[in-house]
Amino acid sequence: MRVYLPATLDELDHLAADGGPRRAHAVTAALRAALPDEDDEGWEFVAQLVAADESLALLADRPGVPRLRLVLAADVPDESVVPDADPDAEVTAVTVSSGVPADAVVCAHVDEPSAAADVGAAVAGDDAAVQRLEDRDLLWYDVSEFGRIPR
Repeated sequence: MRVYLPATLDELDHLAADGGPRRAHAVTAALRAALPDEDDEGWEFVAQLVAADESLALLADRPGVPRLRLVLAADVPDESVVPDADPDAEVTAVTVSSGVPADAVVCAHVDEPSAAADVGAAVAGDDAAVQRLEDRDLLWYDVSEFGRIPR
Protein backbone atom coordinates (compact mmCIF):
# COMPACT_ATOMS: atom_id res chain seq x y z
CA MET A 1 0.00 0.00 0.00
CA ARG A 2 1.23 3.49 -0.80
CA VAL A 3 1.42 5.72 2.27
CA TYR A 4 2.32 9.39 2.58
CA LEU A 5 4.48 10.29 5.55
CA PRO A 6 4.56 13.85 6.84
CA ALA A 7 8.19 14.64 7.55
CA THR A 8 10.83 17.34 7.88
CA LEU A 9 13.93 17.72 5.74
CA ASP A 10 16.31 16.72 8.53
CA GLU A 11 14.66 13.28 8.51
CA LEU A 12 16.09 12.55 5.06
CA ASP A 13 19.50 11.98 6.66
CA HIS A 14 18.26 9.14 8.89
CA LEU A 15 15.18 7.59 7.33
CA ALA A 16 15.59 4.18 8.96
CA ALA A 17 16.62 5.43 12.42
CA ASP A 18 13.24 4.67 13.99
CA GLY A 19 11.59 1.38 13.13
CA GLY A 20 8.56 1.90 15.35
CA PRO A 21 4.98 2.68 14.39
CA ARG A 22 4.55 5.81 12.32
CA ARG A 23 1.58 7.98 11.48
CA ALA A 24 0.91 8.38 7.79
CA HIS A 25 -1.87 9.08 5.31
CA ALA A 26 -3.27 6.79 2.65
CA VAL A 27 -6.25 6.03 0.49
CA THR A 28 -8.62 4.51 3.04
CA ALA A 29 -12.14 3.16 2.81
CA ALA A 30 -13.28 6.26 4.71
CA LEU A 31 -11.65 8.54 2.12
CA ARG A 32 -13.26 6.62 -0.74
CA ALA A 33 -16.65 6.95 0.99
CA ALA A 34 -16.15 10.67 1.65
CA LEU A 35 -15.19 11.40 -1.98
CA PRO A 36 -17.07 8.80 -4.05
CA ASP A 37 -16.72 10.72 -7.32
CA GLU A 38 -12.90 10.77 -7.19
CA ASP A 39 -10.62 8.24 -8.84
CA ASP A 40 -7.45 6.58 -7.52
CA GLU A 41 -5.25 9.49 -8.58
CA GLY A 42 -7.53 12.01 -6.87
CA TRP A 43 -7.61 10.01 -3.62
CA GLU A 44 -3.81 9.67 -3.65
CA PHE A 45 -3.49 13.43 -4.14
CA VAL A 46 -5.81 14.11 -1.19
CA ALA A 47 -3.76 11.80 1.05
CA GLN A 48 -0.58 13.59 -0.03
CA LEU A 49 -2.07 17.02 0.67
CA VAL A 50 -3.23 16.01 4.15
CA ALA A 51 0.29 14.72 4.86
CA ALA A 52 1.70 18.06 3.66
CA ASP A 53 -0.59 19.88 6.08
CA GLU A 54 0.60 17.63 8.89
CA SER A 55 4.19 18.38 7.93
CA LEU A 56 3.50 21.98 9.02
CA ALA A 57 2.69 20.72 12.52
CA LEU A 58 5.95 18.78 12.61
CA LEU A 59 7.85 21.90 11.58
CA ALA A 60 6.28 23.83 14.46
CA ASP A 61 7.94 21.37 16.86
CA ARG A 62 11.34 21.59 15.12
CA PRO A 63 12.45 25.21 14.91
CA GLY A 64 15.94 24.48 13.57
CA VAL A 65 14.98 22.67 10.37
CA PRO A 66 14.41 24.20 6.93
CA ARG A 67 10.95 25.68 6.55
CA LEU A 68 9.76 23.49 3.70
CA ARG A 69 7.01 20.88 3.82
CA LEU A 70 8.12 17.34 3.07
CA VAL A 71 6.00 14.29 2.30
CA LEU A 72 7.65 10.93 1.77
CA ALA A 73 5.80 8.37 -0.32
CA ALA A 74 6.46 4.77 0.64
CA ASP A 75 5.16 1.36 -0.33
CA VAL A 76 4.53 -0.85 2.69
CA PRO A 77 2.75 -4.18 3.18
CA ASP A 78 -1.03 -3.79 3.44
CA GLU A 79 -1.13 -5.75 6.67
CA SER A 80 1.14 -3.20 8.39
CA VAL A 81 -1.32 -0.33 7.79
CA VAL A 82 -4.18 0.23 10.24
CA PRO A 83 -6.71 3.08 10.18
CA ASP A 84 -6.26 5.72 12.85
CA ALA A 85 -8.49 4.89 15.82
CA ASP A 86 -9.13 8.56 16.71
CA PRO A 87 -12.66 9.44 15.55
CA ASP A 88 -11.51 13.05 15.00
CA ALA A 89 -8.61 12.03 12.74
CA GLU A 90 -8.56 12.86 9.05
CA VAL A 91 -10.17 10.19 6.86
CA THR A 92 -6.73 9.52 5.38
CA ALA A 93 -4.99 8.93 8.72
CA VAL A 94 -3.35 5.56 9.26
CA THR A 95 -0.60 4.05 11.36
CA VAL A 96 2.13 1.96 9.80
CA SER A 97 2.54 -0.50 12.67
CA SER A 98 5.86 -1.98 11.59
CA GLY A 99 7.53 1.33 10.82
CA VAL A 100 8.76 2.41 7.41
CA PRO A 101 12.21 1.18 6.36
CA ALA A 102 14.29 3.47 4.18
CA ASP A 103 14.09 1.09 1.24
CA ALA A 104 10.27 1.39 1.24
CA VAL A 105 10.48 5.12 0.44
CA VAL A 106 9.99 5.69 -3.29
CA CYS A 107 9.95 9.47 -3.61
CA ALA A 108 9.58 12.78 -1.83
CA HIS A 109 7.30 15.75 -2.38
CA VAL A 110 8.86 19.03 -1.21
CA ASP A 111 8.11 22.72 -1.37
CA GLU A 112 10.30 24.76 -3.64
CA PRO A 113 12.68 27.03 -1.67
CA SER A 114 10.65 30.14 -2.53
CA ALA A 115 7.85 28.76 -0.33
CA ALA A 116 9.97 28.96 2.84
CA ALA A 117 8.59 32.35 3.93
CA ASP A 118 5.00 31.14 3.59
CA VAL A 119 5.81 27.87 5.35
CA GLY A 120 7.38 29.79 8.23
CA ALA A 121 4.38 32.13 8.43
CA ALA A 122 1.95 29.19 8.27
CA VAL A 123 3.80 27.44 11.10
CA ALA A 124 3.41 30.66 13.10
CA GLY A 125 -0.35 30.61 12.54
CA ASP A 126 -0.81 32.90 9.53
CA ASP A 127 -4.01 31.67 7.82
CA ALA A 128 -3.27 33.66 4.65
CA ALA A 129 0.08 31.85 4.33
CA VAL A 130 -1.68 28.51 4.77
CA GLN A 131 -4.01 29.45 1.92
CA ARG A 132 -1.08 30.44 -0.30
CA LEU A 133 0.56 27.07 0.41
CA GLU A 134 -2.63 25.28 -0.64
CA ASP A 135 -2.20 26.90 -4.05
CA ARG A 136 1.38 25.62 -4.42
CA ASP A 137 2.39 22.29 -5.86
CA LEU A 138 5.05 20.25 -4.14
CA LEU A 139 8.06 19.28 -6.24
CA TRP A 140 8.69 15.57 -6.88
CA TYR A 141 12.06 13.94 -6.17
CA ASP A 142 13.05 10.33 -6.82
CA VAL A 143 15.00 8.66 -3.99
CA SER A 144 18.15 8.90 -6.11
CA GLU A 145 17.74 12.70 -6.02
CA PHE A 146 17.33 13.18 -2.25
CA GLY A 147 20.84 14.63 -1.96
CA ARG A 148 19.87 17.37 -4.40
CA ILE A 149 16.79 18.57 -2.54
CA PRO A 150 17.37 22.24 -1.71
CA ARG A 151 17.41 22.93 1.99
